[in-house]
Amino acid sequence: MTVPDWVQDAVFYQIFPDRFANGDRTNDPPRVRRWLSTPKVWGFHGGDFQGVIQKFDYLLDLGVNALYFTPIFKATSNHRYNASDYFVIDPRLGDLKTFQAFLNLAHRHGVHVILDGVFNHCGRGFFAFHDILENQRHSPYVSWFHIKRFPVNAYSPGKASDYLAWWGIKSLPKFNTDNPEVRRYLLNVAAYWIEQGIDGWRLDVPNEIDDDSFWAEFRSVVKSINPQAYLLGEIWVPDLRWVGDSHFDGLMNYPVRTAVLDLMENGNSAVSNFVERLTQLIDFYPVENLSSMYVLLGSHDTERLLTRLAGSVQKARLAYLIQFSLPGAPAIYYGDEIGLTGGKDPGCRAAFPWNEQLWNHELRSWIKTLVSIRKRNEPLRRGKLSFIPLDDQPGILAFSRRSEPEKTLVIVNPGNRACQFELPAERLTEDRVSPLRSLLTGKEYPLRNGKFNLDLEPWSGDWLQ
Repeated sequence: MTVPDWVQDAVFYQIFPDRFANGDRTNDPPRVRRWLSTPKVWGFHGGDFQGVIQKFDYLLDLGVNALYFTPIFKATSNHRYNASDYFVIDPRLGDLKTFQAFLNLAHRHGVHVILDGVFNHCGRGFFAFHDILENQRHSPYVSWFHIKRFPVNAYSPGKASDYLAWWGIKSLPKFNTDNPEVRRYLLNVAAYWIEQGIDGWRLDVPNEIDDDSFWAEFRSVVKSINPQAYLLGEIWVPDLRWVGDSHFDGLMNYPVRTAVLDLMENGNSAVSNFVERLTQLIDFYPVENLSSMYVLLGSHDTERLLTRLAGSVQKARLAYLIQFSLPGAPAIYYGDEIGLTGGKDPGCRAAFPWNEQLWNHELRSWIKTLVSIRKRNEPLRRGKLSFIPLDDQPGILAFSRRSEPEKTLVIVNPGNRACQFELPAERLTEDRVSPLRSLLTGKEYPLRNGKFNLDLEPWSGDWLQ
């Protein structure tokens, strides 16, 4: 199989469209909420594609070169995972003309764009389900869903009992993808937006469409239009089934997120466990799929990174350094780079504060540095990862990324105390005579008696070349 070559060179930025930037107030819905008001599961803040266009220089300045949008199609909620029309941009976000203007802008600057594909379920306003509510057992679309009994009641309190719905939520009826008409509709949606110029799909809860033939056909349709389109599956656990030539190029790598956060929580004592977990994950997947993983520290489904780390900017900096050191494409959840906080949904979906006085500039500057160095450093993007044993320093994490003939060394001190330690040169490469130089600070570590004497501040790391 082949995976898109551009993904392992990508730095993703995830945007929740209603909360990033409001560039066109004429498409705001009535009773639009105040921009920086507390995020709720209901209501709209007015974010749109014109806002993304207006703030595009901000994204370029940060250095990202790939964007992932949560759903953008017509829906009744701010999250839009309950689509009523998959062929229409939600009018609150703009129209197809505005979207094309944004897409052209992104592509002119070498930025790839993927959209959220929600093909397991739709909203109650979707034409076929709405027809069932109107005509009940006489509807021609009864077989488009999993109807258990009539009459179908989609609005009374409680979980869905008349039909299957995602997690029993009545507003999210589940498609019957065994129905050829449903499959044809969904595959036409997939093809249509690829033809419009998007660079791939992030597939929402694909494991709930437990049908390998559907995903093989989905992949075939998409790749026949654009072989370089990226197919990303939202799979939260390690599972080989979901990568390969009949499924997806990569997965949202939540297991890596868990490992990094556990390391930040437990410190030096957790290094050996981190190495063991990462080694298992790295060895688990074929190298082409490993390089196509979406490596995240936060998303619209998790508490924000700074909240998870109890407000520690120092730990956040280190977590990002590790993230940007690992195989796959690192991803930034909008606002995390300026220190936004918030618990799980809806707390993690606050509007982006464009008043720079509200930003954590130290954190944003750090992430800009990591992005810039990674884009110039082939080993960090494409190199093979090898852990370096430090038996005399068990609390220090060290590994290399090698892309012949270059190698970058990653060292990490996940603890409260500064440390100094020796690294024998033979653990890096044979006949090593030149000093190690920090890519982050420029500091050099000369070779003395066959060893490098290194030092790290608490909760810090470095990239050495």
